[in-house]
Amino acid sequence: MDLHLTRKTAVVTGGSRGIGLAITRGLAAEGVRVVFGARTPPAEPKNSGVLALEVDLSTPEGPKQLADYALEQLGGIDVLVNNLGGDGSIPDRLFPEIDDKFWYDSLKVSFLSTMRMTRAALPSLLERQGCIIHISSVAARVPDPAHMPYSAAKAAALNFTAAVARQYAGHGLRVNTIAPGVVNTSLWTSPGGAGDRLAKDLGIPLDEVIKVMPKLAGIPTGRVTEQEEVVALALLLASDRVPNVTGAEFVVDGAMTSARA
Repeated sequence: MDLHLTRKTAVVTGGSRGIGLAITRGLAAEGVRVVFGARTPPAEPKNSGVLALEVDLSTPEGPKQLADYALEQLGGIDVLVNNLGGDGSIPDRLFPEIDDKFWYDSLKVSFLSTMRMTRAALPSLLERQGCIIHISSVAARVPDPAHMPYSAAKAAALNFTAAVARQYAGHGLRVNTIAPGVVNTSLWTSPGGAGDRLAKDLGIPLDEVIKVMPKLAGIPTGRVTEQEEVVALALLLASDRVPNVTGAEFVVDGAMTSARA
């Protein structure tokens, strides 16, 4: 299927690793010119169609800096992928032990950055009748004491994204959300991440964590989601193949959350 994405332009937040980096490269492979922002962006090959800006998107000024850079380099923005977010884990802390700074840090990364980036890119997106893809998480709808501030921030971002979709549905702007469950990324496979902490808790090697996650998380399909599955959905939503799809939330979790309903 030709997605008609060649020569389109895109901005991706949190594009330095994991799902964000995979979406960045997936868009570029379809002929999209991409700008992504991250605090420590990896070097992309020359002539890849990808440009990176070193920027802290959790600050009030960071999203506008990225939008301005994208407009300067690309001339306009057709697609915005709001992907930035942390792992949000708060191991061994009860609610009263979570201080205001932790709450605010979670809101800055997982909600305020999305709101600010959307606001900064909105004029160009409206002019070009583009689209916004918000990479959320099943945590937005699944309360979990171990990820309380993160889940609350993701829920706020989900509500915000739906409201923007409704407000601008008649202006040619499409706004959709992808909510992954457990995805095979460095979060679960690299030292220092959530997978590393879980491995130590379970007393197993780090490379075994991704294998046991389907059972631990209660995923009926018996497997975690691969990054490429999220990328494929994002590419479809970025294309003109689904022009009347807006305000939708696509859950990619192997029926994990539906099994808990």
